[in-house]
Amino acid sequence: MNRQELVDRVAAAENLPKAQAARILETVLTAVKETVKSGDKLTLVGFGTFKLQERPARTGRNPSTGAEIKIPATKVPKFVPGAAFKAAVNEPKKRGCRSRAKARK
Repeated sequence: MNRQELVDRVAAAENLPKAQAARILETVLTAVKETVKSGDKLTLVGFGTFKLQERPARTGRNPSTGAEIKIPATKVPKFVPGAAFKAAVNEPKKRGCRSRAKARK
């Protein structure tokens, strides 16, 4: 799913014009970005937590030359899914009918 498909789904679910759904989505995403950028966590109970994680400086190897390089410290956004989100993703698929082997008998 891409951004436009998400806008379409929100617009259809809430009976909104697509332009309004797009503005709402943009507002939500901007709030998430600004909150994480400032170093704060944003927790959506039942969904997950967006936060900023710091990666320390380290050394590595250039894959083409094999030379050692220094990789500077950086900050990266991180999403940690909540328990309800994990459970929804991992719930077993419901079967509408018996398995094929039993249905053939």
